[in-house]
Amino acid sequence: MPIQAGSLHYAVGPVIVIVVLALLAVFMRWAFGTGGTGRRRPSGPTDEGLLTKVATVSRHETALQLRDALSDAGIRATLRRPAADRTTVLVFPEDAPRARELAATFTPRD
Repeated sequence: MPIQAGSLHYAVGPVIVIVVLALLAVFMRWAFGTGGTGRRRPSGPTDEGLLTKVATVSRHETALQLRDALSDAGIRATLRRPAADRTTVLVFPEDAPRARELAATFTPRD
């Protein structure tokens, strides 16, 4: 059957393809999307994971000395620098009470 002049039959095929691709894109977004509202829990400076904050000091060298003192007492510790002028000393929760006692009596070497 020949296509008549002035007819829009030539546009039906591309329109169907565009509609199918749009529906496929919507389905893929729904099926493989995160399912959330786009808000994610911040995992920044407030997230210590399994560790407990024992002390926050202004000098990194002081934090290194405190970590060494805790290590000498048999307490595993790590450091985190949330800002350039702060260093946080973190330990495991079971060691936190003893580590806080040591940190309270700690005096840094100059």
